[in-house]
Amino acid sequence: MATDKLKIGSALPSFELRGVDDAIRKSSDYDEKKLLLVIFGCNHCPYVQAYEERIKTIQNDYSADLQVLVINSNDEVNYPDDSFEKMKERALERGFNFPYLRDDDQSIAQKFDATHTPEIFLFDENRELKFHGKIDDNWKDENAVQTGYLRDAIDELLAGKEVSVPETFTIGCTIKWKS
Repeated sequence: MATDKLKIGSALPSFELRGVDDAIRKSSDYDEKKLLLVIFGCNHCPYVQAYEERIKTIQNDYSADLQVLVINSNDEVNYPDDSFEKMKERALERGFNFPYLRDDDQSIAQKFDATHTPEIFLFDENRELKFHGKIDDNWKDENAVQTGYLRDAIDELLAGKEVSVPETFTIGCTIKWKS
């Protein structure tokens, strides 16, 4: 459940990645937001696809206090649907309202010790990890969700409380590592 490198309370690893808008985004670009949500995602994973609308809604619902960043670290040689060009197409087609970033050398996924897509890392205003895991308890059917782990964590942090469930196991596809 816990990552080997990033434990609850760990500092946000710094990064600088190209977004699908061709802008270079730094982890520090969003310091004015109370919370930073880093999600490891991709184009081809059915779990990520099932959560895309929920991720957009979270960005909309919490836009004053939270910034969502989605990072694709997958090998694009063996998984061409996850190439930078295909990322640009998907972001446009799906109307992403958050930066979608490419981790070409997979170093950022390694810094986070990320293993799955989607894998969630929520950082507070001090950029300490406060929640790690999955978005909710039903990836297939948003209407059947009984526990919204991520929304609960966001609400608790914004209310000045500790996160009651700081970690859950991650679900989804594994990150596709380069050989």
